[in-house]
Amino acid sequence: MQTDTSTPKKTMQKVADELAHFLADTYAVYLKTQNFHWNVKGPLFFSLHKMFEEQYQELAEAVDEIAERIRALGCTTPASFAQFSKLTSIKEETLDVSAEDMVKKLLKDHETLTEHATIILTKAQQAQDEATMDLLIQRVKAHQKTAWMLRSSVK
Repeated sequence: MQTDTSTPKKTMQKVADELAHFLADTYAVYLKTQNFHWNVKGPLFFSLHKMFEEQYQELAEAVDEIAERIRALGCTTPASFAQFSKLTSIKEETLDVSAEDMVKKLLKDHETLTEHATIILTKAQQAQDEATMDLLIQRVKAHQKTAWMLRSSVK
């Protein structure tokens, strides 16, 4: 597939590979957030249930944007649980955890996503890939805001 860029294909492949890892991490946090939305309980149920819903909906849109950016770079997007599980650095949550632990785990994950996006942003800058830079700046902004909200929800 041809792309409308003057950046060498090898450089774009490196950026796309980094985005594939970021996509897998974002998808893992999306699933974890939806899990917590479904399974939260306790006195803060309603507020956390609503907050987690807003967060997983935002993450679903992000997953689509990241995947489409990989395609726009002329590369194949990973799109299976098997591929995502090999690429992600986010720990899956399978246990029944308290509402406070849910918030703390998601906070850690959004901080991880912020760090990961910042690293990829540097690589996109080196590749002079402004569209990817724009996407990553928006993702950093979204993850920092979510982390702030989560941080403000715990003691």
